[in-house]
Order: sequence, then C-alpha cells, then structure tokens
Amino acid sequence: MTVDPEATYRKTTPGSRALHERAAAVMPGGTTRTTTYFDPYPLFIERGEGCLLWDVDGTQRIDMLGNYTAMILGHAHPKVVEAIQRQAARGTGFAAANPVEVQLAALLCERVPSLAAVRFCNSGTEATMFAMRLARAFTGRPKIARIEGGYHGTHDYAEVSTHPALSEAGPPEAPIARPDSKGTPAWVLENTVVLPFNNADAAEAIIRREGTELAAVILEPIIGAGGVIPASVDFLRRLRTLTTELGILLIFDEVISLRVAPGGAQQMYGITPDLTTMGKIIGGGLPVAAFGGRGDVMELLDPRRDGNIAQGGTYNGNPLGMAAGLATMTELTPDVYDDLNRKGERVAELLAEVFASHKVPVQVNSAGSMFALHFTDRPVVDYRGVAGANKKRTRDFFLGLVNHGVLMAPRGMGALSTPMAEHDIQHFIDAVDTVVAEERPRWEEDSA
Repeated sequence: MTVDPEATYRKTTPGSRALHERAAAVMPGGTTRTTTYFDPYPLFIERGEGCLLWDVDGTQRIDMLGNYTAMILGHAHPKVVEAIQRQAARGTGFAAANPVEVQLAALLCERVPSLAAVRFCNSGTEATMFAMRLARAFTGRPKIARIEGGYHGTHDYAEVSTHPALSEAGPPEAPIARPDSKGTPAWVLENTVVLPFNNADAAEAIIRREGTELAAVILEPIIGAGGVIPASVDFLRRLRTLTTELGILLIFDEVISLRVAPGGAQQMYGITPDLTTMGKIIGGGLPVAAFGGRGDVMELLDPRRDGNIAQGGTYNGNPLGMAAGLATMTELTPDVYDDLNRKGERVAELLAEVFASHKVPVQVNSAGSMFALHFTDRPVVDYRGVAGANKKRTRDFFLGLVNHGVLMAPRGMGALSTPMAEHDIQHFIDAVDTVVAEERPRWEEDSA
C-alpha cells in the first residue's frame, strides 16, 4: 500500500491550514518569506526549544534545518535568552553606538582571517549588496563576477543566475547571465559575469577576458542554499591567485559557511579573501549580518574620510542583535565546532547507508554540520548537477519527513545544531529510512 504524503500532511496539520487561509488574505501567498512556503501550504511553528519544534497543532518535530542554518545553538538557548532579556531591559535601540557592537566586532575580527575591520547590517542581502558596492568604489570598475547557482540574497546585483533554466543558461563552461525574476534591470545583466563552479580553467578564461572591468569575484566557498557544494581547493586557489594578479577583489560570501569553523570556510581552506560577508549564526537568531575585510578597502566607509561611502541603517548594530550574537559566538568554541562537525560527518555517512540499503540513487553532499540530498545518480559538484536532480522525489521526501516528525528544507537541505543528542540523530535517520521505504514503490512506478 502506497502513502500519499500530501494527503497525510493535510490531515495532520489543520491548524496550519487555517492560519494559511487567514494569512493569504493579507500577505501574497500567505507568507512574508518565500522560502517558508511549500505546497499545499506552509507549516506554522508556535515554539522551539533546543533542537525541537512544535507546530500550532501541538505536533513535535526535530528541527534539522535551524532556520536555514542560523540556529546553530538550537532554539531558546539559555545564555542567548538571558543576553536578550538583559539588553531588552536596558533598551532595544538607540541613535548612537553601543558597547556590545564593539565586542562582537572585535570577536569576529579576531576569528575570521580576512577581517581587519567589519561593519554590521541586518541581512545577508544587505551584506553582499554593500560588499559589491565597496568593491566597485575601491576598484573603479563596474562589473561583478559570480558563480552560477550561488546565492547572495535578493538585491538587484544578486538576482542573477541563481537558478536559471538550463535551456537558457548557455554552455556549462561559459554560462550566460540570466535574471532570476521579473524586474531585474537589464544593466545588472550587462554588469554581471557568470562563472562555472569548480571548473578553474573555464573560470580563469572568463575572468581574463573580462578582467579590466571586473571589480570583484563573489562566491560562496561552500555553496549553501544551492545544494551544499564545497569548492575544490584548486578552484579557490586559482581564483585567489588570478584576482590578485588582475587587481580584482575576491569576496567570500560566508553567510552560511561561517558555521564550518571558527574562522569560516576561509580558515578551513587556508585561503584568505579581500572581503567577507557574514550572517545567520552571528545574530544568535536575530536579524544580524556583517561585511568586512582588508583595512584599505574598509577605510572607504570611514566617516572621518573625505568622500566616504555612507552606510546607514536604523537597525545596524542594534543592541538586541549584538547581545544575542555575542552570546552565541562566545559559546562556539573550537571544541564545539569540532564536535558539531563530527556529528555532521556521521549523519552524512548514515544517510548514504540508508539510501544505499533501499537502492535509491541519492547524492549526499555535506560540509561540516550541513548536508543536502540530491536525487540523482551523478555527483553534484555544480549548479548543473543540482538542476538535473529529481525534484518530485525531493518534494515527496520532504513532506514524508514532515509527516514523520522531521523538518528539513523543501529542497533537501539540512543542518545540525549543538543540542542534538544521539537519540535525536537516530530519530532522524529512522524517519529517513521509513519515508524512503514508503515512497520507493511510487518512485519506481513513476520511473517505469
């Protein structure tokens, strides 16, 4: 007997369905965040504690996503809650600098190799937007090179070739800049150069051709939202050498990958970019992001300097976010990172074993405490590999897990948090085993 995961979901989440119907009357699609929506309607979460979530119907689930990797300490961590409460009692926002932002800035500059100086903002979108602007100002050049399938937020310069249709994307070794949505200006496409991931020879040829107009190359050293795809060491080394030679700034977007080591992926790879963007874990669950890097580049933001670049923002350095971020980052010692990464490696191994036991072809991509599942029999080393995976199986699998007490990303991405114990990991693996067993007959029937 086959199981219809959508029918089960509808039957067991009446509270979420009712809230979505109310929400749809006041928000487009019933959500204020596109990534939380999935068919037939999104799950509405009421509370979280540690690595557990409870939806509005009272159903408990293991959180294997952590707000898209941000909640590295889990939910309602006592020290983070205490820091927020203490700061809230002192005030939640001032038209002035505050002591906590200095502490968090100093901690980040101490840990992340590329940071001589840092500035705070409120989202990864803002961080990459300002980093790109800073690069154009510093070099006097107009164009930005980015990786096909990489994600850098939702501002105009970021909304290019994140998930292009392969029929319109050009050849793998020479991708064409494609808009991610309507409303993306033509001038953005004209000033964006798209590079293939993990193909150093092809990327170098494109960069050399465009070099005199390129202000920066921006990339995630570990593609996060696009499928947890680590860059090869050779690819990053070639980019570092080439950008230095041509006077192009190298920007690492570590909004997601900062969680793999105290100093982020750049520490893990031993390759230092000129600028780095950060977010997610540095806010402790509140909206905090940052960008920073070389002193001579960051100096352009110094208000004491003539012709400085202004970077305003009512909530930049907000004391609540700074307090939560400082408490979180203080908890993340090298030993904590090591333990979490060991758990991540073990989860990836167990996942591969489960799918192999069911003879279901899946690629388990992983990096540190993050992983992503791609329903394909081919290794996934770039966007083209992600695009070629079976999306229907991914959706069936996601809904099946929701029905069996696990929340991951609809696209098959997951992340561990420090509160996860052995029994939580086993619960997750058992749920995966159950869902694959339920879905396999339908998948085989569809493939027949």
